[in-house]
This record gives sequence, C-alpha cells and structure tokens, in this order.
Amino acid sequence: MSQTLLFGAFLAALLYVLIPGPAFLALLGIGAGQGRRAGAMFMGGHLAGDVLWSALALVAIVGAKSIGSTIFDILGLFCGLYLAWIGWTALNARPRGDNQPLLVVERPYRRGLIFGLTNPKGYPVALATFTALLASSANALEFDALPMLLAVSFFGFLVADLILIFVIGAPIVRRFYRRHELAIVRLSGLLFIGFAVQAIWHAAPGLLGLRKP
Repeated sequence: MSQTLLFGAFLAALLYVLIPGPAFLALLGIGAGQGRRAGAMFMGGHLAGDVLWSALALVAIVGAKSIGSTIFDILGLFCGLYLAWIGWTALNARPRGDNQPLLVVERPYRRGLIFGLTNPKGYPVALATFTALLASSANALEFDALPMLLAVSFFGFLVADLILIFVIGAPIVRRFYRRHELAIVRLSGLLFIGFAVQAIWHAAPGLLGLRKP
C-alpha cells in the first residue's frame, strides 16, 4: 500500500474533525463554558460517530472502485458538488447576532455519542472528504486495504481530537473565535471548495474519456 494512500486517509480523518462544522461548534461551546475535561468527554463520545461514518464511507469508496472506475468517477463528481455546496453556504454565512449564553451539558460524553451517531451530515461529509483525498490513489483501493485505512483514519481522529482538546480551554482561543466567528466559518468554506475542485478534477478525465487505461 502506497504512503500517498495512507497519508490521504490520515489527512482526510484529521480534516474531517478539524474543519469547523456542527460538532466543532458544539465542542467549542462546551469547552468555553465547562473546560477541557468536558470537551474531552464530548469528543470521546463523538469518536464513535466519526469511526462509524468514515468506515461506511471507506466501504462505499472501495466498493465503488471494485465495481468499476466509472462509478468511482461519478461518486467523486457528486461528492465534489456536495462539498462545493457546503463551501458556498459557508462563504455566504451571515452574522447570527450577539453571543448567546452557553448551556451547561451535564453529560458531555453522552451528548457527544448521540451527536456523533445521529449527525445526518456525518456520512456524506466523510464520503465527500475521503473521496476528495483518496481519488488520486484510486487504483490502489481494494477491500484488503480497508483494515489499514481504518487504522490510519482512527489515528487521524485521535490526533485531531487531541489538538481540539488542547486548544478549546484556552481563553485566547475562545475570545478569538467569538471575535472572528464569521471569518472562520468562511475560511472553512474555502477549504471545502478546495476539496470540491480536487474531487471534480480527478473525476472529470474518466467521465470525459480522457483518462489513460
């Protein structure tokens, strides 16, 4: 298995967690109000959802590749369009008004577990992100590569969780986020659009018949 494929899986898992989204905002709220320990418990519960949705995404990606490259290219195109839509929505975000009081979460681990497993965007975002970053190594995707890809992805989740847990309790981070929330959301939109361009770039040659066999 190529190092490019492994690094792509690691990076996809890392960015799947780090790019601001509903879970990121929930974690920031809990960490800002209750500290790093509560934030760590939330992320520990949410990890179950990260693993589940990403495992399903990898199975779908590898299955599509095993069936045929055309299906993988179509999958990449639709994932690219989905990422572009998310990015465009973030770029057009508008201020939501003054800061709202933070709610105290009595059981952050359970909140994270439920949040991760019931997030309706977990699977499509994981599918789109992994597709965008693994498309360049599509020829190496086989079912026997799944255990290693899942292991590398799990390591990426852990690294991302540790990074978030480390920073969420810092007062300067909370102040910076509150002051620049709109800019951070729009920057995440640019990242999603970048992934969209990459996914479409790798899918287009196959769909247009320009890829060499």
